[in-house]
Amino acid sequence: MKLTKTLFLGSAAMFASATAQAADLPVKAKAIEYVKICSLYGAGFYYIPGTDTCIKLGGYLRTSLALGSNGVYATADSGVAGARNRLSNYYTAQSRADLSIDTRTATEYGVVRTYFEAVNTWTTGGYSGAGSSATNGATSYTSSIASQVSAGSLGVYYAFFQFAGFTIGKAQSQFAAPWTNYPANSFDGLPGGGGWEPVNQFTYTADFGQGISASFSAQDQVANLTSNIWNVSGSTSTGLATGSYGANDIGGSRAPDLVAMLRVDQAWGLFQASVASHENHAAYYGADETSGHPGDKWGWAGQLALSIKNIPTGAGDTINMSGVYTNGASRYNFQEYMSSTYAMYGGTGLPGAYQSVGLAGLSDSVFVTGSGQQLTTTYGFQGGYTHNWDPHWNSSVYGGWGAVRYNTTAKGYICGAVVATLALSSGVAGCNPDFNYGVVGLVTRWTPVKNLTFTADLAYVMLDQKYAAGSTVTLPLQSSIAKPGAAYELKDQNALTLLLRAQRNW
Repeated sequence: MKLTKTLFLGSAAMFASATAQAADLPVKAKAIEYVKICSLYGAGFYYIPGTDTCIKLGGYLRTSLALGSNGVYATADSGVAGARNRLSNYYTAQSRADLSIDTRTATEYGVVRTYFEAVNTWTTGGYSGAGSSATNGATSYTSSIASQVSAGSLGVYYAFFQFAGFTIGKAQSQFAAPWTNYPANSFDGLPGGGGWEPVNQFTYTADFGQGISASFSAQDQVANLTSNIWNVSGSTSTGLATGSYGANDIGGSRAPDLVAMLRVDQAWGLFQASVASHENHAAYYGADETSGHPGDKWGWAGQLALSIKNIPTGAGDTINMSGVYTNGASRYNFQEYMSSTYAMYGGTGLPGAYQSVGLAGLSDSVFVTGSGQQLTTTYGFQGGYTHNWDPHWNSSVYGGWGAVRYNTTAKGYICGAVVATLALSSGVAGCNPDFNYGVVGLVTRWTPVKNLTFTADLAYVMLDQKYAAGSTVTLPLQSSIAKPGAAYELKDQNALTLLLRAQRNW
């Protein structure tokens, strides 16, 4: 009995001791959800810890290879690419990493949104002639920035915030259609509508419901939306040989471009009408302010755009198209990724001519010393059709065409310089600086897994210059593109470019 009592008391003491020790152990805390999903604005948003602001990170990594061009954005229509000789690149490579940050906060006034997107890009450069004479064959490496060999270049695409219908900062121009200059293509140099490159702006958008909205915007015109303002009195043989019809004489900014846009975006597709006004503000006739200047002139642009979705050829198939007319606002047609001067070389069968060349120049206005500005007219269209073969493959056909027309006075200025400086063989009667620029292309995309796409885009470009057939000009030595001083036949030109691309979105 005594032994039983002793065991019982000992067990009780041990139990009490264990209970006391257990009471001293920390209680396991409930798991804390450090990153909370935000479902208010779609997939990919999370709450920033300790706030009611949602954030989404995104971006892509892209590698591109352009065959037959010295740049990824356009074709061989100027510079060493247009020269088509030993200085021209057979290929140009580019690698790019993109990062986007999207934040949104619900307030009593509506959602406050900020959006930022930046890229770091490395692009192959090229070599241009640096010789000082016909016997010195030196070259020099050129790229978009001096440190591109190692560092690449940093670009800011978007940096804006939206609140109560207002968009303030660097964002897509309200003039452009949602697809901008890409109705179905990856090739950048397509005329016929507003371009992709974002601009600084102050915009108000009114939403009327049922997919109908209107936007009113004041946007920066420098430098995306200005082409050239040429003082033809300052033209030189070297400049004319590149398609530059005068000294570029753009003054400081005075007024933003004013844009109005009406959009209907519904299940069947989209319709958009947009107009823009553009001030042409030239600098001085001469080297100082006492030389005088031409008066300012306002230009304008108008565009109609249409998208048709879910057409009978297949689920997700689309047709996008737009048409544009400009007067004194040429970049709303020949968008900022296109050249503004053209010099494309080719062969010739004309006796006495060294080669052929297609010369053309784009401007907002031209003038001569002592005169007023003459506005340049352009018009054009673009379109594309995309067909989805299956969830992994699609193909597109696309095209764009733009026309540049100078009025009679402007032609007199330009032709006076071309005839006198380049010895145009057909004289004033055969001189016409008007031109057309056309692009047709075919692109196929393969998406083996979600957000990974491989693209092949073949584009054919045509420069249709309007100088009289059989005319020649005498061009000076152009050492930068290794072209000798000689007679060249003025002739239409064309080029073929293949863009290969791989892109992973995240």
